[in-house]
Amino acid sequence: MSSAASFSNFKVLTFDVVGTLIDFETGVLSAVRKISGKSPAELSDEQIFEPYKRGRDKHYERSSEAMFHVYRHLAKELGLPSDDASCDVFQLSVLRWGPFADSVEALKRLRTKFRLVAMTNADRVALSCYAHALGNPFDDTVCADDTGVAKPNPEFFAYNKGRQSAFGYKQSDILHVAQSQYHDIGIARKLGYKVCWIERRQGIAGFGGTPAVETLTKPDFHFPTLKALADAAIGPAA
Repeated sequence: MSSAASFSNFKVLTFDVVGTLIDFETGVLSAVRKISGKSPAELSDEQIFEPYKRGRDKHYERSSEAMFHVYRHLAKELGLPSDDASCDVFQLSVLRWGPFADSVEALKRLRTKFRLVAMTNADRVALSCYAHALGNPFDDTVCADDTGVAKPNPEFFAYNKGRQSAFGYKQSDILHVAQSQYHDIGIARKLGYKVCWIERRQGIAGFGGTPAVETLTKPDFHFPTLKALADAAIGPAA
């Protein structure tokens, strides 16, 4: 089920942004290692991600503000520099998280056929930075500042469903594209959406910087990269 014809029923692609289009895991790892001066051998990915996730759970507010405190939580757990200056460096780095290598080109191709909508737990400040880094590909955007809740809260999806209906699109017109089984794939499928899992961590053990799930939700479409989705939905790049 990966031919271009199988995508013909969809008019709208809704995207999780952070983790699917923006490589936040590399951003987190790079910033922590830069601040601490520790190499991957001294401080593994998993050693960083676990306190990062605990810090984010504790400080779940707007990402353009709360990451200062997320880093402080992480730093204290790991015995790293946790002064205000170090926290500020991490906070600013969040706004500079970059796209995956294939994101910009794939979104450009997908936009020729579909309405592209960002659906992100990031706030408006962070989303504006990410959208700019991605080449401003979105026809519409929905972020945590708009909804007042974060995925996997079903209200986030209800907000977007109502918003897109105002533009004449039905739920059946939408394919939700995301990396996170926890924030997106599981809940979107439960709510009746067709889903496309971009498994950015394919071949890598664990769940990295996103919360683990007990059982993986089987998606309607499954690709390791956004480029592979664009190739299937549009055809290979010329």
